[in-house]
Amino acid sequence: MSADVNVVAASEPGCHIFNDFGCGFEAPGPSLFFPEPWVDFGLAGTYGLSKYILLLAVALLIAAGFWFFTTRKAKVVPSRGQSMAEMLVEFLRGQVTRNAIGKEGDRYLPLMVALFLFIFCMNIMGLIPGLQLPVTSHLAFPAVLAIFVFVLWNVIGIRRHGVGGHFKARLVPGGVPGWILPIVVPIEALSNFVIRPATHMIRLFATMFAGHLLLALFAAAGFYMFNPTSPMGPLFGAISVGYSGIALLGFLVFTLFELFIMAVQAYVFVLLSSIYIGEALEGAH
Repeated sequence: MSADVNVVAASEPGCHIFNDFGCGFEAPGPSLFFPEPWVDFGLAGTYGLSKYILLLAVALLIAAGFWFFTTRKAKVVPSRGQSMAEMLVEFLRGQVTRNAIGKEGDRYLPLMVALFLFIFCMNIMGLIPGLQLPVTSHLAFPAVLAIFVFVLWNVIGIRRHGVGGHFKARLVPGGVPGWILPIVVPIEALSNFVIRPATHMIRLFATMFAGHLLLALFAAAGFYMFNPTSPMGPLFGAISVGYSGIALLGFLVFTLFELFIMAVQAYVFVLLSSIYIGEALEGAH
């Protein structure tokens, strides 16, 4: 294939490996994450009713449905569904809120459980056939959650220690000599009030964005490399089927890995949220 042939998308009809009309593979790009809105309320599709809104509603219904069907008939001897719900609550209580906040963390356990399940449901939208787009791969959704936690962190700290006590604890580390405070205070302000919420949202967004892009790459590559009737002969057709099979295997393996990562990212988000709340309650060191 010459270097100056036109490269077209792998999804174009008839575009497969070992073709005889100069068709090349084009990897999926960021356009996957910007579906056209069905109803446009802004300029140039900046906001409106889109696939993300539908997926957000589906994720919310799944999260709410999980609690409804597992706890509506709670018994002393739990059913299988109730046992799953209790295991989730006990896991987050033992591994997140109690570790990060202490006994007082039980007050915030319902919030952390709701956050974990909601984020996980938004993540798995990227694996459901026909939907296949994680809600958290759009920066706006992790940003809203991170801002909520950031505001809650400040509200809890101010209610516990007062405005001066909270901000002093966040800006003036204990034991720092007074002469170095003009340097330390701006660094602490940048770290706690800018970098902290930014990294909280970007960690979730970037992981889901990259993971979904890799899954799309495996899927598109598998489709492109499947050409059993290649005009170049049966040998090349057989090779193409082998290539496509390898891509399919990679897709299945990475799908399982991505499911694990989706759960891990939901866990990391609520763990950091609990750490921030525990820090706000503790105040100055």
